[in-house]
Amino acid sequence: MRKLAVDVVVIGGGSTGVGVVRDVAMRGYSAVLLERADLAQGTSGRFHGLLHSGGRYVVSDPGSATECAEENVIVTRIHADAVEPTGGYFVTAPGDDPEFADKFLAGAAATGVPAREISVAEALRNEPRLNPGILRAVEVQDGTVDGWQMTWGAARSAMEYGAKVLTYHKVTKIDRADGRVSAVHCVDLKDGEDVRIECTFVLNCAGPWAGQVAAMADCHPVDVIPGRGIMIAMNHRLVNRVINRLIYPADGDILVPVHTVSIIGTTDVKVENPDDLAIEPVEVQEMLDAGEILIPGFRKSRALHAWAGARPLIKDSRVSSSDTRHMSRGMAVIDHHERDGLDGMLTIGGGKLTTYRLMAEHIVDEMCRKLGETRACRTASEIVPGSENQKNYVVTHRLHDREEDRLEDQIICECELMSRQMFVKAWDDQPQATFDDIRRQLRLGMGPCQGGFCSMRATGVALETKHIDIERATGLLRLFLKNRWIGLWPILYGDQVRQTALDNWIFNGTLDIDHLPAPEEEVKL
Repeated sequence: MRKLAVDVVVIGGGSTGVGVVRDVAMRGYSAVLLERADLAQGTSGRFHGLLHSGGRYVVSDPGSATECAEENVIVTRIHADAVEPTGGYFVTAPGDDPEFADKFLAGAAATGVPAREISVAEALRNEPRLNPGILRAVEVQDGTVDGWQMTWGAARSAMEYGAKVLTYHKVTKIDRADGRVSAVHCVDLKDGEDVRIECTFVLNCAGPWAGQVAAMADCHPVDVIPGRGIMIAMNHRLVNRVINRLIYPADGDILVPVHTVSIIGTTDVKVENPDDLAIEPVEVQEMLDAGEILIPGFRKSRALHAWAGARPLIKDSRVSSSDTRHMSRGMAVIDHHERDGLDGMLTIGGGKLTTYRLMAEHIVDEMCRKLGETRACRTASEIVPGSENQKNYVVTHRLHDREEDRLEDQIICECELMSRQMFVKAWDDQPQATFDDIRRQLRLGMGPCQGGFCSMRATGVALETKHIDIERATGLLRLFLKNRWIGLWPILYGDQVRQTALDNWIFNGTLDIDHLPAPEEEVKL
């Protein structure tokens, strides 16, 4: 058994957990973060890419609206390389109540969310694919954010301050002694080694899984209710601004331009298990229909990929326990001393990815208060590694790099302009990584071919440069294709059937992948 000792253990490697370990480390505490999978593999990597202006909540959840507006500015500055400040429109579609715009503008003024009404003509001039029948349009400061890029930026900052970030480490038990947390047990899923970490404090940032973590410390159930939402990526940028329906929040009312695609979302359904998130065919059709309302001809574009995420919603006594759509998006810190008689453990839930930094500040402030210490938060002012030049992301950002190195470096993924050296360096940094881990950092296989071409090249490069055997390489390829398939089968119709058939012919006809040398046990991590 491996043993460690730190001041603080942070559980959960989504945006909030990584923000927390960064904040903890910047305040001078020794810390380790534990994540059972890869960073931002859960909720933080399964959203629609929206950096909220706050506009969505000015009527339904004013507190969250103000938080989003303030944090939008901060995140855009400290995570410049992960944020594209696209701007956004809220539009009244045909059949929507045009008077809602008046409530929206009043709410924006009351909550401090920048918003101004523009003419329909201006909106259509700037976004010509918009439904020409829209009745009103309001401009807001929405943006788009790459959740993986943002989370890794915060993680690198935490590590620069001495924190350890342990991915693929699953928490199994939390020890308590004399009414206090004393240690956290976990297992390294890559090699099976048990790890015991002595600590003074545990910060539970596991999102929809927070209740499971609290139970490991024999605490009462935590009322975090997972709200499942599905999203669909279309094969190119149909718009260059975030487009929202100017209505009370509903299913399929946001279209977000992210990198080279557009994402329509989302549904909101209570689920019992955040590890079991179905992508229902009827919901896929609902999303495509919703896109058609905003962009006539939406269905003529090719749906690339569908996925589902679980929101970590705090139970809201104002609404039914099954009504996740209308639960507050506000954050809450739970003190386990007050409710469970356990000192040294706090849980946080709710919030938005946009407010991840503020959530971290709140829970670390509370930890300091309970420790009787005053240590200032500096996360709002310090730029994360990779964003030092303060230049925000633009969709053509890799084009310049590929023009510069076109004679020396091979492009592995044309869709996302990922080069061989980018791939090799990422794997040098994480020798035990899978292709999916690399995908989350470099967007391997996330373009129109969904890995149909680049995954084979990546396998060849891995075999050539990483000194892994053919069985391991084949296992990595199989795992990558298996995970891509999860998001493909719900949208198999029209042109996507053709694309999937082409990929199938390549893998089975050219590679005969079913008969390649394979490891005795399939690669899972």
